[in-house]
Amino acid sequence: MKKIQIPDSWWTAPAQSDTGQLIMVTGLSGLETIKQTGVFNYCIVIEWRYDPLPDGMPRDNDAHLMEQVTDAIQAEFISDPVAVLVGMDTGDGRREYTIYTRSLHIFQRKINEILTPFEQLPLAFSAFEDPDWERYDDIMQSEIQL
Repeated sequence: MKKIQIPDSWWTAPAQSDTGQLIMVTGLSGLETIKQTGVFNYCIVIEWRYDPLPDGMPRDNDAHLMEQVTDAIQAEFISDPVAVLVGMDTGDGRREYTIYTRSLHIFQRKINEILTPFEQLPLAFSAFEDPDWERYDDIMQSEIQL
């Protein structure tokens, strides 16, 4: 299979949670070619709950750890594109990663490898088929509203 090229076109926009707190939505633009390959049909959502500051954002130690984990996820999936990190929402006491993958089995193996250097993290995973990338399109709506 031809190696895919992951763009580096990240944007961030403010949004509001159901509780009225600030959420920073970060998304990756320029994924139309990857989306159209039709091979990344599974959407993985990783939820990371944390003890928030009064404004709902993570404390410095959590923010630093999240940055390290995000960097590790991105580095692995750029070098071995079995999955693509397409967005992150941070605020209201949680971070959600949105990732599209070719294979749930391979993703599970890869994410376990990625997370091995870190102590156990408070992560919850959900996965569903999303061949039309509807969740990604929802993320991109935040960029349009900028």
